[in-house]
Amino acid sequence: MEISQVKAELLQLRKEIRRHNKKYYELDAPEISDYEYDKLMARLKELEAAYPEFITATSPTQTVGGSARREAGKLVAHDVPMLSLQDVFTREDVENFIGDAIEKLGAPEFIVEEKIDGLSVALRYADGKFFQAITRGDGITQGEDVTENARVIEDVVQTLVDAPKYFEIRGEVYMTHKNFLATNARQEKLGLKIFANPRNCAAGTLRQLDSRIVRERKLSMFVFNLQKVDGAEIRSHVEAYNFMARNGIKIIHAYKVCRTFEEVWAAIEEIGRRREELDYDIDGAVVKVNDFSQREVLGSTSKFPRWAVAYKYPPDERETVLRKIELSVGRTGRITPTAVFDAVNLNGTKVERATLHNQDFISGLDVRLGDTIRVYKSGEIIPRVSGVVTSKRPENSVPFKFPDTCPVCGHKLEREESAADFRCVNPNCPAQLENHLLNFAGRNAMDIKGLGETSVPKLIAAGFVKNVADIYKLHARREELLAKKIFGLAKSTDKILAAIEESKKNSPAKLLTGLGIFGVGSAAARDLLEHFGSLEKLSAATVEELEQVSDIGEVTARRVREFFDDADNLKILKELTEMGLTVEQEKKIFAEGSAFAGKSFVLTGKLEKYTRDEAGKLITARGGRVLGAVSKNTDYVIVGDKAGSKLTKAQELGIKILSEDDFEKLLAE
Repeated sequence: MEISQVKAELLQLRKEIRRHNKKYYELDAPEISDYEYDKLMARLKELEAAYPEFITATSPTQTVGGSARREAGKLVAHDVPMLSLQDVFTREDVENFIGDAIEKLGAPEFIVEEKIDGLSVALRYADGKFFQAITRGDGITQGEDVTENARVIEDVVQTLVDAPKYFEIRGEVYMTHKNFLATNARQEKLGLKIFANPRNCAAGTLRQLDSRIVRERKLSMFVFNLQKVDGAEIRSHVEAYNFMARNGIKIIHAYKVCRTFEEVWAAIEEIGRRREELDYDIDGAVVKVNDFSQREVLGSTSKFPRWAVAYKYPPDERETVLRKIELSVGRTGRITPTAVFDAVNLNGTKVERATLHNQDFISGLDVRLGDTIRVYKSGEIIPRVSGVVTSKRPENSVPFKFPDTCPVCGHKLEREESAADFRCVNPNCPAQLENHLLNFAGRNAMDIKGLGETSVPKLIAAGFVKNVADIYKLHARREELLAKKIFGLAKSTDKILAAIEESKKNSPAKLLTGLGIFGVGSAAARDLLEHFGSLEKLSAATVEELEQVSDIGEVTARRVREFFDDADNLKILKELTEMGLTVEQEKKIFAEGSAFAGKSFVLTGKLEKYTRDEAGKLITARGGRVLGAVSKNTDYVIVGDKAGSKLTKAQELGIKILSEDDFEKLLAE
């Protein structure tokens, strides 16, 4: 291999690994599996070993992956570095590690324990009181402060029974399979991002700015190391675990104390055998020296401690034949393809199905019906398809393409802008009914109190509602609702029915928001109704006329037109009109020269005296419009505490910035 080729490959590998480090550690959105990442790193190490003169101080082999994200919160200095572990992949690698340690230390003890797949966090205690939690960040100098979020994790002990002056421990925040599935189900119901795996979900959750979300998603934590202690004598890993256990701290369970390589390897194999029985993901087994003084003798490199290694289990991969690709419609209309294949055994589990993600994934692998495919399950709950054995491909096979219509309702499918997903944009699709009704009754739309996640599924299951118009027919079925206890007793039932009647007085913009036209949120709905004046006139508008409305682009205009071209949608709108819902925009007259009339405002950051909703209502009541994003058409940006990228964009575009005091002066005028 020529030197120029070596340098080129080193440059490419380092660039690619750094990109994957950022995706994994900072963005919680990895693009490749651990196994694929490990292969890239192994190749880089192989080249650097052969050409040590080309090793650089900034190479991924010499630095800790990841950095602290400044936007996630306050940055805190590390008391003790939170280093990565050296990965090993073979029995021989483990034997070499054990042999080297015995040669240097005599007769050390080793601990073998599970390597939890989550986000590494250090917990700090002063005089027995928990006071700070920080992420690994860059591993050397600083991490992100996640104290408030850590406080709501049940496994984080707030007070120690034995109280050393200072006590710092390191653990892994993770999510159980049960809580991961529950979180994704909730995300899909709300039309939000679906997490790829528990590790991504746990990492993203811990970095949330709202600790209520952290509490709701129910994160867990195992502690796996003592970082620092003042005021107590602890000489080994086992002594540290015993101390932690006495104080109620959850440590890695079922760890093994070993003295020989054979014992260590047996413990690694045992963890491998039972990993599929665990309710959480592990991505290997850790082997570490027990005695702390012996750890100091071995020391550390700039990236790894020399007293521990992480053994990575090889992915369990099988070949099988693809028999069918099923298309399912989620509650938000997203179409998900699933591979159905001859059953195989992966890590002790019978597997017959695996996600194929989207059309781009299928096309990228060129997966075809009848193909022999490779399926693996590595650190994931959901099995994955890794490739196709094209040499075994049957003759006359054809590439798989998504159909043009929804497999449930037959409505036309649309591909999302700048995304790989296809969606059914028919809000009346039976597969989306629950989500559609929840959106209609939600706070940003018709705001019907009591019609939520508990009652809506009951209404659907009992056959009371098949579309949003049926909500306003429930009053006539009061006795049936009581008999089946859909809303509970008479008092609760009458309260919800009264809320439904009251919602008829809502503005037509709220009704339009509730109709669920894809891409039309509350801001766009207000703009459309202010322009056309009524739902009747809006329903007759052409695409060209719709595009004349501020911030309504071609895609949204086309979707609005398609919605009103659908006979079922027009029928529902007619029923809603006949039942007395407000469909005409109230004409408002604003004083000439008003500071708000006809002006566009964007709110960013946290205001002290108003919520975003309150400030928005004050603006719209005076003839202004509230937009969700900053553009050249924005007149003012109102800035509160911790304003983000919207402020930056406003400054770049030269848009006038208002403080909360400036906003109040405008209100006074």
